[in-house]
Amino acid sequence: MQPTNIANPAYFHKVVDCQWACPAHTPVPEYIRLIAQRRYGDAYMVNWVSNVFPGILGRTCDRPCEPACRRGRVEQNNAGDPEPVAICRLKRVAADMKEDVRARMPQRAARNGKRIACVGAGPSSLTVARDLAPLGYEVTVFDGEARPGGFMRTQVPRFRLPEEVIDEECGYVLDLGVEFVAGRRIDSMKALMAEGWDAIFVGCGAPRGRDLDLPGRSEAAAQIHIGIDWLASVSFGHVTQVGKRVIVLGGGNTAMDCCRSARRLGGEDVKVIVRSGFEEMKASPWEKEDAMHEGIPIINYHVPKAYVHENGRLTGMTFEVVRAEYDAKGRRKLVPTGEPDPFFACDEVLIAVGQENAFPWIERDSGIAFDEWGLPVLDKSTFQSTVPNVFFGGDAALGPKNIITAVAHGHDAAISIDRLLHGEDPRTRPAPTVNLMSQKMGIHEWSYHNATSLDQRFAVPWTQAEKALASIRVEVELGFDAATAFKEAQRCLNCDVQTVFNQSTCIECDACVDICPMDCISFTADGDEPDLRTRLKAPALNLAQDLYVSGQLKTGRVMVKDEDVCLHCGLCAERCPTGAWDMQKFLFKSAMAGSGCRDKAQPRTALEAEA
Repeated sequence: MQPTNIANPAYFHKVVDCQWACPAHTPVPEYIRLIAQRRYGDAYMVNWVSNVFPGILGRTCDRPCEPACRRGRVEQNNAGDPEPVAICRLKRVAADMKEDVRARMPQRAARNGKRIACVGAGPSSLTVARDLAPLGYEVTVFDGEARPGGFMRTQVPRFRLPEEVIDEECGYVLDLGVEFVAGRRIDSMKALMAEGWDAIFVGCGAPRGRDLDLPGRSEAAAQIHIGIDWLASVSFGHVTQVGKRVIVLGGGNTAMDCCRSARRLGGEDVKVIVRSGFEEMKASPWEKEDAMHEGIPIINYHVPKAYVHENGRLTGMTFEVVRAEYDAKGRRKLVPTGEPDPFFACDEVLIAVGQENAFPWIERDSGIAFDEWGLPVLDKSTFQSTVPNVFFGGDAALGPKNIITAVAHGHDAAISIDRLLHGEDPRTRPAPTVNLMSQKMGIHEWSYHNATSLDQRFAVPWTQAEKALASIRVEVELGFDAATAFKEAQRCLNCDVQTVFNQSTCIECDACVDICPMDCISFTADGDEPDLRTRLKAPALNLAQDLYVSGQLKTGRVMVKDEDVCLHCGLCAERCPTGAWDMQKFLFKSAMAGSGCRDKAQPRTALEAEA
């Protein structure tokens, strides 16, 4: 194998599994260490630079970082069901316990004469506004609703996300000098383009929920609702009660929000019924757990057949029972079992079987091309449409995803807009900035706490069930207190503090091999990677994680380290008699709009300085 090039930013970035998995590349271990030091404001600002909405995401994020967390891989001998660090809920700690951070936000910049229109006030548009306003752009955000937030406000129930959190974090963006035009729903792209904007960003989400047109749909229409529309009506107070028996169709997070909301609005018998298997449901595992914790059963492998009604009123639904069969290529097919079709009585049905994009306001002769699925044709790296100064992001770009993905789209689109309006090619993507800093404070002392905690994941306390289920606006999760947050933060393995090997000072004494608790360091003859992985002290079985390979040492062997299970404990560096191993903090920062993303360097802005 060729020696590992640790100067490549992607190498150690991939080792920081949580940051690698985060669409916005939030430096997770960095802010968790700050929380452990009770520097909540600093932790919040580290989050704010990358994910923009720490308080919102600390309650609602889909948490792609947590399944990637190394903690869930390395403690299998200590826990029957190893769990990752509660990264998302620690983010909420930073938001809830911070001091007033308004003075730390970027100042309004002098206008540069460029005007940007953002359609929709959801997370992707607000991210574009947050990135561009401090650079001097005049950003105007249009939305049909009275307050900003988009689907964060209308689709996420208040028992998960209090309104004051949305107001606060959207307010930070608007306070940068962003103009918010409430109550104006853009109904013509051509008319908007005629207003002379230098760039237009479309972040209007995927506003249309899929219907389920089965026999009886039109006859019982009054008691059948599209899930996202129903959630919006609940959010705005237009719906305040529901029938006692409710069926929710669908297995995604929207379905979980619908069933839990129905439970709070008077539903005594609320069921979720899905056509797939329980494990195949798109809802996050914790969303399913929360629903079942509140007494809501999830019935799987039932395909809806018909809405049953009497005299124009819904009385229930019939289903076909199926099972999953897989062919030789692993493709699934749902096959009827032949059992009698079950009937479930209900008073109302909430349909949450997916969302789709709807752009009736974008004229098909506007120059913006759409694909066969109704999505805009985009450059996937720049989010630029077939009209050069029109960009898309969030659910409007690639279909329904989640808040953190929308934020990542907003950052990328802001870079594209900034480069385009400075006469540069948006397709040239700026590299991230990286830094490696030794953590030595003595011969064998580090500037960070490197003792591995043996604690299992701490549970987040909940409001008492009687109180939580009595109101749609009582927040269920209470968040960690300071003491529990500290203990949970100590579970982080500091994966951004890397073991860096200097082959020129290695004497091949194998002391690091002997002391490594995970058997992830080996000195062996070189070879092709498939062969080398099998000859290590412990076979390196996770092909998704790279091997750290040195150049040839004096004996002809090479040092090979399996990055997959390393605890970053520093014992190898402490034991090494020559200092060939060092613990170095790897700081990765994604490029952002501003001087750093352009071909010609310019003085840094306030936002870049904060980052």
